[in-house]
Amino acid sequence: MAQLNLHHLRLFRAVARDGTLTGAARTLNLSQSALSTQLRTLETTLGHDLFERRGRGLALTEAGRIALDHAEAIFRTADDLAATLAQAPGSRRVLRLGALSTLSRNFQIGFVASLVGRDDVELVLRSGTQADLLRGLQAMALDIVLTNLVPARDAASPYLVQALSEQPVSLVGPPRPDHAARSLAEILATEALILPTPESALRAAFDALVDRLGIVPRIAAEADDMAMLRLLARAYAGFAVLPPVVVKDELAAGLLVEHARLDGITERFVAVTLRRRFPNPLVAELLNRAHITEPLG
Repeated sequence: MAQLNLHHLRLFRAVARDGTLTGAARTLNLSQSALSTQLRTLETTLGHDLFERRGRGLALTEAGRIALDHAEAIFRTADDLAATLAQAPGSRRVLRLGALSTLSRNFQIGFVASLVGRDDVELVLRSGTQADLLRGLQAMALDIVLTNLVPARDAASPYLVQALSEQPVSLVGPPRPDHAARSLAEILATEALILPTPESALRAAFDALVDRLGIVPRIAAEADDMAMLRLLARAYAGFAVLPPVVVKDELAAGLLVEHARLDGITERFVAVTLRRRFPNPLVAELLNRAHITEPLG
């Protein structure tokens, strides 16, 4: 294969983003014919058509979609390298953090608290699915990912996983006069419950618990988002199964009470990174601060 021309790759990316030769040529300040010629050269180099015509526009072929993914990764890496090497003492640094969309917002804010408000730091916070976040990490669009789902690892895995905290899980609900008198089994058997959705590890552990106790729970609501579990608990929709850190402000204010600890059930929070030649120093700073040996809360 002929050597890949990064200039052609940059032009290809512009056309893929615009969807038309005319618009991309205008943006690039090139003639449409010159742009078309250079795209054909790239296609010849790669040995595949990258676009197919759809009406008045251009759509990526399967090969084109693969090429665009790689092009984005290449240019993000180049930007990352330039920004990292250009950093000087006192310069403003950017930390790009991704968090699982269902993760506790309180935990996320607590993790980055030491960087919030600093004049020398810009925080870029994104949320998404585990798959999207890990793709962003590999493409270097993210520096670190926070999740409670530990990615599978083997000898070929690129991920570095650091445990941040293992949170206890409790039954949390509105204050009751008989708060201290009832056992866990009594609460589970009589109260409406707000539960994580069945596909979560936390729900699987809870289902195993009630099965051992011979209890059929009365489910008021299910949610896959810790923020939604928190809102449902605040609305007194039932007793929520969640880590107390998720509702720490409500517990401190007395709006909610931790009625029972679910012994043996925990929620694990981890940070996922990649080994990089030029790591973002803010990542190490956060991980060093967040090295926790005992559960929070």
